[in-house]
Amino acid sequence: MTGLFVVFEGGDGAGKSTQVKRLASWLADRRIPHVVTRQPGGTPIGGKLRAILLDPAHPELASRTEALVYAADKAQHVVEVVVPALQRGEVVVCDRYVDSMIAYQGAGRVLDLEEVAQVAAWATGGLTPHLTVLLDADPADAVAHILNQDRLEAAGIDFHRRTREHFLHLASLAPDRYLVLPARDSRESIAAGVAEAVEALLKEAK
Repeated sequence: MTGLFVVFEGGDGAGKSTQVKRLASWLADRRIPHVVTRQPGGTPIGGKLRAILLDPAHPELASRTEALVYAADKAQHVVEVVVPALQRGEVVVCDRYVDSMIAYQGAGRVLDLEEVAQVAAWATGGLTPHLTVLLDADPADAVAHILNQDRLEAAGIDFHRRTREHFLHLASLAPDRYLVLPARDSRESIAAGVAEAVEALLKEAK
């Protein structure tokens, strides 16, 4: 595969969607072929799974069930969207990926982290992003201000703090593959930092 896989990670309310759009605009301005997608929900099947996962009407969803549904979404998404785009040599810009599953369903739900990571790796065939942009924000500031919270957003501040800590831990394990940025920096400075990192990877790939 000759494409470039860029993932945006971080807690709820960190501004990932905004930066995904900004990177997509940067790529479009340079006529660089790209695909913008997300997990969960980047495929028709994934959209149905997303509705189940985030619906506050499903408080009975067990933590292991939740993790397995996320894994199912990722398995379908990688096969249907991510791998074909990379094989075409395109840049894949994805809002959330494996790290979210490990941080949310592993650390957040207090499941065995190694087991969750193994399930996620199996579901995705071990596909690893070339660059993961982690937008780091204090959940007490970011999540608390979200109105009409979905099932995950409403999981409680301790859940989101565990999630944040594990995102940062994952980034510390592979610093060359991560770009960690304060989510409360200006949108312009974050976008510039992301564009610089992506441009460097595109040059290396030539």
